[in-house]
Amino acid sequence: MSAICMTQVNEQKDKSPNALDSYIRLTAQGDSEAFARLYQATSSSVYAFALSVLKNSQDAEDALHDCYLNVYHSAAAYRSAGKPMAWILTIARNLCLQTLRERRRQAEVPEEDWERLLGQTPGLSQDDRLTLRACMEALQGQERRILLLHAVAGFKHREIADFLGIPLATVLSKYARASKKMKTILEKESFR
Repeated sequence: MSAICMTQVNEQKDKSPNALDSYIRLTAQGDSEAFARLYQATSSSVYAFALSVLKNSQDAEDALHDCYLNVYHSAAAYRSAGKPMAWILTIARNLCLQTLRERRRQAEVPEEDWERLLGQTPGLSQDDRLTLRACMEALQGQERRILLLHAVAGFKHREIADFLGIPLATVLSKYARASKKMKTILEKESFR
């Protein structure tokens, strides 16, 4: 039990802004181990963000790959402002927008991509996965994207507002609406 707790503490420590800043700084100096730790600590969030924007697993994987290539090559230019994840997600966002401009399409995320993302997210219980799966089927567009970014990727509402370029109040209302839909779904399921 204590090994599990220590692993969770280490994972949280690896994701702290100070740790991420350190990984970026060491990456700029050519430390491949630091780059690997940076990737391990942030890649699931970057993938979730890319998938929420691009709605296609292949495009999201391409954006993930290109994002970390850009991070690796731009690490020397990084100036710490205490928000390394915002810097990484800005790179990812720009790549996603470029992909959307090039392809001019936005299809819904196929169910197998949601399944894959839910399966890759540590810390979710089976009940959480079932709940999120039911929501993903009932939600569309921004509600789905906001729920995914908050509940699965773990972003704060303010960060989501920045990433999506929408007001915080919109994020909060859409998240509340999505949560209400989820509650309704769960109540219907419990009466069956």
